[in-house]
Amino acid sequence: MRAYQDMVYSTAVRLVKNEAQAEDISQEVFLKAHEHFDNLASSPTAGGWLKTVATNLSLNHLSRYRNRWRFFSEFRREDGGSETDQPEVEFAAPDTFFADVDAEDRRQLVEEALAKLPEHQRVPLVLFHFEDMPYEEIARKLRVSLAKVKTDILRARAALAQILARSGARAEHFNS
Repeated sequence: MRAYQDMVYSTAVRLVKNEAQAEDISQEVFLKAHEHFDNLASSPTAGGWLKTVATNLSLNHLSRYRNRWRFFSEFRREDGGSETDQPEVEFAAPDTFFADVDAEDRRQLVEEALAKLPEHQRVPLVLFHFEDMPYEEIARKLRVSLAKVKTDILRARAALAQILARSGARAEHFNS
């Protein structure tokens, strides 16, 4: 458990964007691992199994609670814009953005930026870039079209780059 707890927790928190819920999901993952201990104890793929279970439980959690709140989200969007206001192109962060940032600060900046993305963009982006899941599998797990997955990831990258650029501009302003 100690060898995998950080990986399981970070997988869950990236997807559900809530530390308490990620802790609950992590506990559930390790309860399932305990149930399958005989198979996992000597398995070289135990880490992959745990990551898959963490991902699936996180997605189940999101779909369970998404339906509960969907009614309210249909009335307004937080940013006041419409879905068509989202950028259609991918904006890359400047190559120098992370030049003076150590690995831990870089990880923290990315985690904070990910937390600001809307769920429909954050989840496929995390699954694709952090969980190395192919587009087709993401579409199947999220029960959406392949085109929606690709569009959401594209828009999430653009939004993430903009958030990071704003964070970098604020950091430069405070450091000067």
